[in-house]
Amino acid sequence: MRRTFVLIASLLFAPMAFCPLEAPAVAQSPVPPRDVMDHFFLSSDGVRLHYLEAGPPSAHTLVFVPGWTMPAWIWMPQIIAFSRRYHVVAFDPRGQGDSAAPESGYEPERRGRDIAELIAHLSAPKVVVVGWSLGVLDTLASIHVAGDRRLAGLVLVDNSVGEEPPPPPYRPGPRRRGPPVSHAVAMRLFVRSMFRHPQSPAYLDRLTQATLRTPEFASRLLLAYPVPRSYWRDAVYAAKVPLLYVIRPHWLAQAENLVRNRPETEMDVFNDAGHALFVDEPARFDSVIERFLKRYVWP
Repeated sequence: MRRTFVLIASLLFAPMAFCPLEAPAVAQSPVPPRDVMDHFFLSSDGVRLHYLEAGPPSAHTLVFVPGWTMPAWIWMPQIIAFSRRYHVVAFDPRGQGDSAAPESGYEPERRGRDIAELIAHLSAPKVVVVGWSLGVLDTLASIHVAGDRRLAGLVLVDNSVGEEPPPPPYRPGPRRRGPPVSHAVAMRLFVRSMFRHPQSPAYLDRLTQATLRTPEFASRLLLAYPVPRSYWRDAVYAAKVPLLYVIRPHWLAQAENLVRNRPETEMDVFNDAGHALFVDEPARFDSVIERFLKRYVWP
């Protein structure tokens, strides 16, 4: 189980900074608004995949893809905010949230194909995909699978995109004493580490329970993608659409190179947020995306 901690830390490339439970909590209802609908579709390999949908179907479409083991509803602040003007879809990748958890299909190509098939299923002319954490890599894998012909833009949130420089190698601290930590405890600690701003205990517990719907074997496979860094960078530069890179300072050097080398690319740095920066600072995050959409995608 120590390997679980090492892989989680390697993904975030940042020390755990738990949000204080005694501080005022950010209220997040476990009941979605009435106009947020559940839908399912079958992937080409027969897996039942779930997504949330809200907003006018005829409006421009935003597709939100969550990170490692996370459910679609972690995007609920964005679903509510953007569905006033946009057609909004939040995806549960295979093995996550309310999607089925098959025995296979946790490699980049299949996960990327799932996103491409979701976009085709929606029958929208072109969409903007917002991918966070592992969702960044899954989104870039979908470009390898299906190209960019159905994309109007990309928003990539707080993960490497394969640009230079590479992240420094993760160096774990002193080995923890005592018996191995259980998967459930590891996930609880991981969830708490994603936030810098206070979140309510009920919200953190609900999110932890959602992560545990991903089978442990699948969670390990998802943190061991067998491709070189160039795989992600190639997809970023192959997509001839506007791109917004929203990050914490850890990825600043990659962001600067990306903006310098790639046309129609913007970055925004969140200095005082955790990995789930769109939950920590939803109003600012939504404003950054709205400005990007109006400037580059749908003026």
